[in-house]
Amino acid sequence: MGFQCIFLRNRSRKNPLKATLNNLHGTLYFFIPWCNRPQYNFYMKKTLATISIAFIAGIAMAQQTQKPPLHGKHWMAITGKPLAATAGATIFNKGGNAVDAACAMLAATCTMWDVLSWGGETQAIIYNPKTKKVIALNAMGVAPTGATPDFFKGKGYNFPPEFGALAATTPGTPGGICHMLANYGTMSLKQVLAPAMQLASGYPIDAQTANSIERGKEKIKEWPYSKKVFLTHAGEKREAPEAGEIFKQEELFITLSKMVEAEQLALKKGMSRKAAIMAAYDRFYKGDIATEFVRGCQEQGGLITKQDLANWKPIEEETTHTNYKGIDVYKLQSWTQGPSMLQALNILENVDLKSMGYNSTKYIHTVYQSMSMAFADRDFYYGDPYFGPKQPIKGLLSKDYAKMRAAQINPDKNDPNIGPGDPYPFEGRTNPYLSLLAKRGFSGFDSSKRNFVPAHDSGAIAMAELNYQDRLWRGTTSVEAADAEGWVVSITPSGGWIPACIAGKTGVGMSQRMQSFVLDSTLNPFNVVAPGKRPRVTLTPSLAMKDGKPFLSFAVQGGDTQDQNLLQFFLNVVEFGMTVQQASEAANINSNQLWLSLGGTKTEDRKPRPGSILLQDKTPESVRSALKKMGYTLSFTERTSGPINAIGFDWKHGSLWGGSSNHGEDYGIAW
Repeated sequence: MGFQCIFLRNRSRKNPLKATLNNLHGTLYFFIPWCNRPQYNFYMKKTLATISIAFIAGIAMAQQTQKPPLHGKHWMAITGKPLAATAGATIFNKGGNAVDAACAMLAATCTMWDVLSWGGETQAIIYNPKTKKVIALNAMGVAPTGATPDFFKGKGYNFPPEFGALAATTPGTPGGICHMLANYGTMSLKQVLAPAMQLASGYPIDAQTANSIERGKEKIKEWPYSKKVFLTHAGEKREAPEAGEIFKQEELFITLSKMVEAEQLALKKGMSRKAAIMAAYDRFYKGDIATEFVRGCQEQGGLITKQDLANWKPIEEETTHTNYKGIDVYKLQSWTQGPSMLQALNILENVDLKSMGYNSTKYIHTVYQSMSMAFADRDFYYGDPYFGPKQPIKGLLSKDYAKMRAAQINPDKNDPNIGPGDPYPFEGRTNPYLSLLAKRGFSGFDSSKRNFVPAHDSGAIAMAELNYQDRLWRGTTSVEAADAEGWVVSITPSGGWIPACIAGKTGVGMSQRMQSFVLDSTLNPFNVVAPGKRPRVTLTPSLAMKDGKPFLSFAVQGGDTQDQNLLQFFLNVVEFGMTVQQASEAANINSNQLWLSLGGTKTEDRKPRPGSILLQDKTPESVRSALKKMGYTLSFTERTSGPINAIGFDWKHGSLWGGSSNHGEDYGIAW
């Protein structure tokens, strides 16, 4: 039959097309036939019967957004808290470049406990306009001395714990900031840490953080140093700070002051800017800060030693990347989940997504299947590449391997048994883990028991659902910065989120990233915990290049959903012509057909839920019905992704476009 009208959450009886343009907030799914009514003849037959879905995708350019797009000519700073974005803007206004500003924003978000703290981890992608190179920074902490499978199994765990000092890897963020600033910034550590130090001396705490402290106060009470910092009204009905209360962190201020003091003393001795910054680094990882950090960690049952801190260092490494229809997309290596997005893009390159229509049944199904395949590979083959065995990353990112996986997609129903593929032949090797793969796989558990709604918009949902969703979306923020010189920075830092265990009198919350290891090689032979090893994390900054120039810089918080959200964000821009703000607000789908990377110490806490899918609550009934028939279990919420932050580069006009989703407190400033 011919399509006679467009109908999309249409509230107007006078002009359906105009209403479509005005209400296209992430809900453009596909054509829906309209009944034959005389008053709609103007929109019928010859006109709309000839409109292609490609044109409808173009209409998305007219989509109104809840937050306005951000425009800038000279610089742009976007991150998870308004005050932290202001810290970046302050640095730009003082003449700093995008790296300086990104470091200031990262320091500020850590100080404000924006689901991370100073003891967490940092991973970054940087574009250097001087060398035309894309740089990857690995500032992920490592497992401490004594962290072995036998140690944790002896305590009754199937995975390392979620909370407390035993959950901590070595801190990565202080070293990551020092490395980025020393090698690619222009300012001193004193200048860049000034906003964070002002915040540590006292800032009006936001409701999101204050309420998070209150929710986590029973756990916080288990750790004496955390209790002292967070529970400013101990013994009262509300023990956490109130929103707007001036929240002071005196011990963190002293720690940051010590780092700056080390830098300034080195400068007085005639050392270079870079050497002076690294003197501050040494004080944190080898000096008196390290001594107190280790003492406080071990006092609370942790394993981190002074040698662990002294031996750790950030690593500058090659990116992974793929080319999607002429666009080069860059991710970090497979100690993150970033390559899973590249794998999904390689699979989807074999189908015509645009012709399916944005968030049509066929589109949702195809994206879900490609993500399931990519995440099944992630769950089994990804891990720290600096430890053996050698990962088959070349095969995993092979276009031929992706073509084979694309051919395995059943177009009519969800495949609940999607497991890891065999990429080894695509790099000329034989898979040594076929016997493990035979032992592994899905076990047909009930997906209905693992429904979820994003915690950021949970409202009054059941506590069990909140606990699950917290595990799925836990931690992380994002930092995006760009300047007129051409520097671009994308960071996805995390770790040390509330409820955080603070290490002694440092004011530094320890990471909880140990839980992303496995203890059983059947689950993943590449990600079994070992001292000095990095866990395979969900953190995944992104950069896309087109015609040799930056095209998109983008990142998101949200645990295992990060590369799901970013994949769809990228497709929204590339396939459906959305701006970065439109794409950041647009409806996503979330898959639960994967092993959770965070939360729960029992295997059943982490197992995949085949066919479980989260959809936006405006999804048409026709799509819902069709997906159910294809074997999906549906859940709904108003917003379906974490807060995506992004910068788009408009080379035609010489300007920057900023996007910061309408989900959470993320904020951008530009000039």
